[in-house]
Amino acid sequence: MGWWPFKKRSVFPFSEPHLRGSRMWIQDLREICERHYDSRASGQELVLEIRTEWRSTHSQGEVDAALLDGLERRANRLLMSDDEGWVECLDDEDFWKPGWGSKSDLGD
Repeated sequence: MGWWPFKKRSVFPFSEPHLRGSRMWIQDLREICERHYDSRASGQELVLEIRTEWRSTHSQGEVDAALLDGLERRANRLLMSDDEGWVECLDDEDFWKPGWGSKSDLGD
């Protein structure tokens, strides 16, 4: 009987490994920055560390090019900002949304 609902499944339905999506990477970056909202230099050091992590996962094929590009744009803005710019980035809700700074948003 093929319809029997209590039949054991021979294959686990989720066989692929879990990959972190854009929201997770952005959330991790935001948490790092917000923990160091009052110490821009410390926050920027941690941004450099997480940047190497997502570059590594990109080279392994776990992060696609569009996600890497968005993360890089955010990191560049954070790393180039002064104390005032750092706080502005942290307070800007749009900055933390997926798709921020895409080419269509920048006017390219």
